[in-house]
Amino acid sequence: MSEQTFWFIVQQATVIAVIYVASYVGGTLVVRKGLKVNYSRKIIHFSGFLAPVLVTAIMPVQTMYSISNVLWGTAVSLLSMAVYTKPVRERSAIAMRMFHAMDRPEDRPHTLLWLYTQMVAGALVLIPVVIYFQNRGLMMLATIPILINGLGDGLAEPVGVRWGKHKYNVRALFTKQTYTRSIEGSACVFITSILALVLFRDSFTGTQLLILLLVVPLASTLAEAFSPHTWDTPFILLTGSIPLILVRAI
Repeated sequence: MSEQTFWFIVQQATVIAVIYVASYVGGTLVVRKGLKVNYSRKIIHFSGFLAPVLVTAIMPVQTMYSISNVLWGTAVSLLSMAVYTKPVRERSAIAMRMFHAMDRPEDRPHTLLWLYTQMVAGALVLIPVVIYFQNRGLMMLATIPILINGLGDGLAEPVGVRWGKHKYNVRALFTKQTYTRSIEGSACVFITSILALVLFRDSFTGTQLLILLLVVPLASTLAEAFSPHTWDTPFILLTGSIPLILVRAI
């Protein structure tokens, strides 16, 4: 086993451990303090987004968003969710407590189905994007759609629940039930998109940056707004990536 492989395994194990701890803490707050699952899910969301960044910063593992890392990371993430399946959680108080942090009452009985399928769909979008940017030596640009999804979408639900006044309904997969979102929540995606592009402004010409600022925030916001309930990740990644790819050809 190479040193890089060893540290990558340590990194993945640490990330999963952080997410498990966040899930347990979130579940405990739901069960004992009455915290809304809408908020506890975002504790998990942000831990899943921030943990790889922080762990990579302190561990000697390079190419965080390399093709192999994305593939293995997706596989590990999917396998790690086996702890939430019914046969496991019904035999483990710890797993059940962790599951409480993500099981919104309105999502039942599709909670895990939507989470699993969204993860797979997100990976199917992200992997080609990573391949494209890696082959062109522009790997850090893949961070832009990831930031939009990780921070923008992560803030959308709690902001919408707390301050959302202008509501609208969306559909979900495998059900005719409708779910509520808010313009205030969706605005988080818009603002995050602008900030992400400005953060990487040195990677673009002035014309390219202007085009992206006109296209990406609106496209990503509409993707979050109209995507199926609990299934916005692949659409946000897609609308955040395609304009980047196209504008680099200018």
